[in-house]
Order: sequence, then structure tokens, then C-alpha cells
Amino acid sequence: MKGIRWQRLLLLMMVAVVGWACPSAQALQNNRESCWESRLDTSHVTARLRFDQNSKRYVKVYSRMTVDVPLKKWPAARFLTYGEESAEYQHAMQCLLRGPDSGRRLKEWRPNDPVVSASSEKVTVQYDAFAWIEDYDPIRLGPWQITKATEKMWQVRLRPPTLQHAHWQLVEVDTDGMHFNDRSRLASSSTENDLVWRNQKPTLIDFDIELPWLRTWLLSYGQSFWSKLGVAAWWVCASVVIALTALRTQRAHSADTTGTPGSSARVGAVGSGGRNGLTRIVLQWALLSGAIALTLSLVVSQPPISSRWRNLVCLAAGLALVLVARPWCSAIPVTAPDTTADGSDIARDHRRRQAHTVIGVASTMAAVGALVVLAPQMFGLPQSLVSKAEPSVLGNVGYVLMGLAILWLWLAAMAAWMWRFAREGTLVPASWTRRWDKTPVRCIAVVSALLLAVAESMLGCFWWVNENQWRRTTWLTDPDPVSRHGTYASSYRAGFAFSDLTWMFDYSWLLTGVALFALLHFRARTQSTRSGRKRERPALGPEGPDLLLTAAVFAFTVGLRGAAFAGFYTQYGVWLILNIGSLLAVLAAGRRWSVLSQMGHHFCVKRLRTKRRRGELMTKAHEYRNVNHQLQLLDQGRAGDVTCEQLEGRLRVLRHWLVDGCGRKNPPDHLSVLDAALAWGPEGDWWTNGVHAAKVAFCFGVPASGALLYLDSQDPWNMTRLAFEPTAIPALVANIIAYQTAWAGAGFVLGTLWRLLPGRHSPARAWSLTCSYAVVPGLAALLNKFTHADFRDLLLYSLLMLIILTITSMWMDTSTFRQERQYWPSRFALLVSIYQLRGLSAHVAWILAQVGAAVAIWSQLVKR
Repeated sequence: MKGIRWQRLLLLMMVAVVGWACPSAQALQNNRESCWESRLDTSHVTARLRFDQNSKRYVKVYSRMTVDVPLKKWPAARFLTYGEESAEYQHAMQCLLRGPDSGRRLKEWRPNDPVVSASSEKVTVQYDAFAWIEDYDPIRLGPWQITKATEKMWQVRLRPPTLQHAHWQLVEVDTDGMHFNDRSRLASSSTENDLVWRNQKPTLIDFDIELPWLRTWLLSYGQSFWSKLGVAAWWVCASVVIALTALRTQRAHSADTTGTPGSSARVGAVGSGGRNGLTRIVLQWALLSGAIALTLSLVVSQPPISSRWRNLVCLAAGLALVLVARPWCSAIPVTAPDTTADGSDIARDHRRRQAHTVIGVASTMAAVGALVVLAPQMFGLPQSLVSKAEPSVLGNVGYVLMGLAILWLWLAAMAAWMWRFAREGTLVPASWTRRWDKTPVRCIAVVSALLLAVAESMLGCFWWVNENQWRRTTWLTDPDPVSRHGTYASSYRAGFAFSDLTWMFDYSWLLTGVALFALLHFRARTQSTRSGRKRERPALGPEGPDLLLTAAVFAFTVGLRGAAFAGFYTQYGVWLILNIGSLLAVLAAGRRWSVLSQMGHHFCVKRLRTKRRRGELMTKAHEYRNVNHQLQLLDQGRAGDVTCEQLEGRLRVLRHWLVDGCGRKNPPDHLSVLDAALAWGPEGDWWTNGVHAAKVAFCFGVPASGALLYLDSQDPWNMTRLAFEPTAIPALVANIIAYQTAWAGAGFVLGTLWRLLPGRHSPARAWSLTCSYAVVPGLAALLNKFTHADFRDLLLYSLLMLIILTITSMWMDTSTFRQERQYWPSRFALLVSIYQLRGLSAHVAWILAQVGAAVAIWSQLVKR
């Protein structure tokens, strides 16, 4: 028994010793003096700070601190090897890196948790972090403090919260060529790019660094009123472009339809009601979008505006947008003028039911949101909507209802305007219109459910990333989590709607593109109707206001993606105008070299005016290809009984037919009937040519969009943003849509201008269109080179566009001769027949060269 007692006593003594040497996690958490900070003096530390002025628009700063902690000296050292979620690990890491510092680090980003490695004698902790100097707020980055000293100079000091008395063996700073001033006068070595201190106390290390003048200008510009004015200028420019195109379209249509006899009922409906209605709607959108953008960027975003008033403004604006859109209206009559009165009554009844349904649902959603804003006490919220305590379940319900109501209204407004544009421009199928007329309640229910699902997903994403932000900024420094988190949570939940609305409205340029597209379709439809009544040459492409509309569609859908790659976010207005001007300039300079322009006006009237005459041209082009193929066989000795003189005679007959169609103007000798057929395109008019090319470019653009998204995923910062930025995940979906819209928009403009673009071969047309786009990116590339920014993303985007347009142009050629597909086993065989072997080899080599260049740039961007 005595032996057993002694064994128990010995066991208790061992437990006591272990408890003294390795205190429990509860004791470590409760006693803030248990860090044994004095025992960290035996640690060895190295630190490195690196500036990168080539990162995006602002200077990026990287910090790496490595600490060697002796196991025998610091009792909590072994806890650093525990799991990252354990209380022991978190307390030990807090003692090592944060100490008494309990402030939130908003600017500091960590690519990963500290890397811990252990040996028999020590534990090594590597702590990496980075930040951007993007405003004038002080930055706490690892053991460093970065504060603004003067307009250009920033003071950098080594001020670790802990380890002040540790042995700092080596401190290195890479300034990336920026000017600096060693205030400590203790650096052991100094070069143009590097500063090094050895065995110095951290409190003595202090230096100034001077940002380049351009980075300083960007920094001051981003914080000034002019930055917001630059964003507002983009909307003003966009609104002006929309208004000008709409007004020019209206004037041109009025001039075309004045004094036109014999108009049918449908033509009259389209010419009067459709013209005035669609133009009026587009002008309303131009005015509203500009006004709302100015309100969001200059008024509502100002800090003095409280959350309550901000949400009220957003509710009122969303409801107003829905009601002004009036999706129940239609400027084009559903019935013809000679319809009975009963039909008109039925149409009016449809409109009345649609209006009541839309107004009722929108007003109900606005009332729900207004109830939370005006009577927050019903949900346990203060009048300001921002509580200092953790929101209750009822309070969170109020936040959800308010946010969903506001976001649903704005989504519904975007959907209403898009429906109105598409319907007035006859872009939607007739079956959709009939269903909307007959069952408006069911249509509203389905659309409302879809919009509510989108709003809920955005709300869930917003809450998730903000909680991640809280955990990031309070990592190891949260002494009072309940009180601080309550204020933080209620603040961001009260401002949820405004944050997402600002982002969502940035993508309303897609809606503007739909409006311009609808106007262009309206013009093309009325022109085709008018040309059907008159005996005149077919339109080779858009002219006058139609050309301006086409250039505007190109600038909004294609050009703005280039501006995003170039990083000129606040200069979108200038980029927009330059894209329109460059396309018009290149087209004006090169259209005289287009094939049909060289053929002349007489040829277009005599050979292309009717479908039957165009069919004769296609027959001659087919014969031309057969004769050339027989000439190649003759050179190889496989032509049979046909002689060279016979084949050359047939070519002379075809040439005579071509010259005879041109009247007095002889076409250039190098042009043939095949060139004329390919220059006309696969469809009967320029609008259908554009739609055909847009569909092809959309399909060929899917791999390009995937490549760009994969490239974005290779950047660790882009992947980090998905978990920490409120709109990062929605922006990912929006980028996919924007990429595909850009490829389709480029294809549409290529097909629309197909007959006006210079070049005998179709890939040359793609090249000329890409050149018109590349003028502005070329200027941006020069500016990026001057500012030491990376322009390879912009170059890759331009190359991908050229590849897609080149392949689309070749596909258009096969579609031109699609009636001959029955004679060929595949589309590629038809392509060989059209281009002949030598021409096809040159085109394939050209495409492979483009793909090779794009792959080379893409691989470099992946490795950066």
C-alpha cells in the first residue's frame, strides 16, 4: 500500500511539474501576462521588406519576418507546432507576433498562415504579409509601420509589437529603384535598390522612401474629388453618345420616311410609333443612367450620408427605375390599324393587367424595404440602423428584408429596361410577347423568383466575405469579440444594398449595348422594308447614323474590356470616344479599298440587287473555282482531255461577265467573281451578316474566355479576393458574360461592316477591324510602358480578338457557299475548295502564328 501511495504521490508531482512548465490553454487565454515576453529576448529574427512599383496601379509592399524561438527558453514555443485552430496555437502565435497590439489591421493581407517548422532546439516561424499604398492611411504590415510624411515621402519604421529586445540579425529592404533616405544612419550597406542593417535594435531602424511622381499623382488623384468626377465623366460621355445616336437615328428616319407613298399598315406602325417610342425610351435611359451614376458616385457615397437616408434613396431610385421603364408599354401596335374595336380593347386590357401586376409587385417590395428603414424598432434596430451590439435574430431578419428589397428592385429595373429595349427593337421572339400579353402574372412570378434567387445569392456572398474580412483584420487581436463584432456586423449589413448597387450599376453598360443594338435593328428593319418598295442598290453596310450606332456598339461591348485590361478605370469616357473615333477613321480610310467599292455602284445594282442575280454570281464563283482546280490538275498532268486554252477561255468569259457588270468602270485585274461573292457574305443584308458572325464569334470565344479566367485564377490575389471582397464572386460571373459579349460584339461589327472593310481575303477584313481597335490599346501600351505597368494582359486580349475574328471570317466564307456543302464531306474540305491549297496554307499559317504568339504571352503571364 505504501508503494502505491508513493507512486501516486510521484505521479501528482510529475503532473504539477508539467503543468508549471507547460501551462494549460485555459490559463494562457485567461492570463495575458503568460506570454513570458522577456524570455523571447533570446530569439533570433530576420526581416525583409520589398517594394514593387510595377504591381497594378499602386505600389505593393511585401513583408517577410522569420523568427527562431529556442524551445528551452520560451515555454509556449512548442504550442506553435499545434493545429492552427487550437487555442494553444493561437495564444502562442498572438504572444509571438501581436503581443499587446489589439488593433484591426485593415491594410494587411496574408497570403497564408505563418509557416512553422521545428527542430530539436528551436521553432522557426515565417510570417509573410503584403499591402498596397493606395491611400494616405497609415499601414501596419507585419513588424513595419508605414506612414505618410510629405506629399511624396513615406516614413517606414521597424516597430514590432513584440520581440523588441530579440536579436535582429539581418534587416533588408528592397526599394525597387525608388529614392530613399536612411534616417537611422546605421545601415551596414546601401546600394541603389537595397538597404541592409545588421545586429541593430528594431527601434533604431527608420528610413524614408519617395514614391515615383506618377504613383504619387495616381494616389492623390484617386483620393481627390477629380477621381469621382472622372467616373462621373464616363457616365456623362456614355449618356451623350447614347443621346446623339438616338437623335441622329430619329432625324435620319424622319428624313427617310417623309413623303414615302404606299406605306403598308405595318410599315406605318414601325415608322411612326416604333421610331418615336424606341428613341424616347433610349433617351430616357441616357438621362436616367447619367443622373443615377452621378448620384451614386458624388452624393450617396459621401460619408455624411447616413445608412438610413442612403437606403431610402436606393429604394426610391429602384422603384422609380421600374416605373419609368414601363415594361407593359409598347410603341409598336400589336394589332393593325384596321383591326376591330374588340381587338383594341383586348390589347388595352393586356396592358392594364401588366401594369397592375408590375406596379403591385414593385410597390410591395418597396414597402417591405421602407418598413425596415422607417420603423426599425419593429425589428429591434436603432433609428440609424447601425447597432453597437450583436444584431438579434429579428434584427438580422430586418437587414435581410431591407437588402433583398433594394437589390430586387434594382435587378427588376435592369430587367424591365432590357425587356423594353428588346421588345421595341423586335429582338425578342414573338412567342415571348404573346405569353407576356396573355399571362402577365405568371411571367412576373417567374421573373421575380429568379431575381429573388440572384439577390439572395448576392446577399449570402456579401455576408460570407464580410465575416471573412472580420476574421482577417482581427487575426490574433480580438480582446472583446462580441462588442466589436456587433458594431461591425450591423454596419456592413445596413450598407449591403448600396455596396452591391454600386457594383451592379458599373455593369449597366451591357444594358446600354442592348439599347444601341435595338436601335440598330430597328433601323435595319425599316431600311429593308423601304428598299423592298424601291428599286435601288442594296445597302452594303450601315451608313450615317447606323454607322455611328455600329461604332457605339463596338465601343461599349469590345472597347471597354480593353480599358479594364489597361487599368484606365476612371478614363472610360476618353477610351469610349477614342474607340468610336478609331473605328470610323479606319473605316473611312479603308472602305475605298474594299472589294465591292472597287467594283463600283453599277456592279452592285446590276449583279447584287436581287436574290436571283446574287444566285447567278454564286454560280459564276463556283465555276471560277472549278476552272482553277482543273488548271492545277493540268499542271500535274491529270486534267484529262481538257486543254489549257479551253480553261483560259472560260476564265476570260467569267472576266468579261464581271467587267460587263461594272459598266464603264473596269475592276482591278486581281479581282475575280470569287472575290465579289466572298465580299458579299453569306446573308442577304448587312444586319443578318452581323448576327451570323456574332453567333460564330460567340462560340469560338468560349475557349478564349476560359483561358482568360484560368489566367486570372493563377494570380493568388485574385483567388484571395473571392473570399474577401463582397463583389468578387458576382464579378467573376459578370466577367464571363462580359468576355462573351465582347467576342460576340466584335463578330457582329465584323459581319455588319463585312462589305465595307478593306481586303481581298476575308482574314484581311478581320485584321483591319482589329487594327481599328488596336489604335487605342496601342496608345495605352505606350503609356503603360512609360509608367512601368505590365501591358501583356492587354496585348493578349487583342491577340485573342484577332484570332477569333480571323477564324470567324473563314467560317463566314464557308457559310457563303453553304449550298455546296452537299458536294463536300466536311466544312474543311469546302474551305480547301474555296481558298485552294496554297491560299488555305497561308491562312492556316497566319492563324497558327497568332495562336503561337498568344500562347507565348499567356505562358509568361501564368508564370509571373
